[in-house]
Amino acid sequence: MIMQIGTDYIGISTPFYCNDGKGNFLFHKRKNYRDENGRWDPGSGKLDFGMTLEQNVLREIFEEYGCQGEIQERVPAHDIFREHEGRKTHWVAVPFFVKIDPKEAKMNELEKMEAIGWFRLDKLPTPLHKGFQYSFSKFPEYFEKYK
Repeated sequence: MIMQIGTDYIGISTPFYCNDGKGNFLFHKRKNYRDENGRWDPGSGKLDFGMTLEQNVLREIFEEYGCQGEIQERVPAHDIFREHEGRKTHWVAVPFFVKIDPKEAKMNELEKMEAIGWFRLDKLPTPLHKGFQYSFSKFPEYFEKYK
């Protein structure tokens, strides 16, 4: 039996909140992911062995949006508990705010993304990824700085 990350053992992810420095945030609508399909997500990736958190988040941004980023701030690590197909999941999220150039960002993983868009924090798309919803509600003081 192959063990599944996030269900058979705790997964570590590096979510990222890509923004243009002017209050706009990049989200993509998920398709063909392991979970949360049809939901809007700012982006994330499991931490790969041998990579620092910072290296991982910048690599994931390049993979998902095809652009470079400048890390602005790290949000405190926190647990994300969800349920998927009747199984409980547990991830430790270590999110980052990252400034990117909107002209360089693109939908780089066509097989996993239905659409991308820029949104203000007071006008976010729906439905949102449950992990992002939790982080957004848990750390409003961090998001407030980037409005």
